[in-house]
Amino acid sequence: MIKPSLDQLMHLVDSKYTLVILAARRARDLQDGKHQMVESKSNKPVTIALEELAAGKLFFERGKPTPLG
Repeated sequence: MIKPSLDQLMHLVDSKYTLVILAARRARDLQDGKHQMVESKSNKPVTIALEELAAGKLFFERGKPTPLG
């Protein structure tokens, strides 16, 4: 079973697409050498990023849409 669960994570964000973008960006930061904000048994950046989100260590703010053209 995957921990943290998708159900648990979906309560923290507005959509599954936001969840994917948050996890991917944070995983990239971790691969680039940024410090982990939680202790993890995993060494996989995406898993660590999801654990950080579940622990309340990551936040996001929706930006204003910009006009095209």
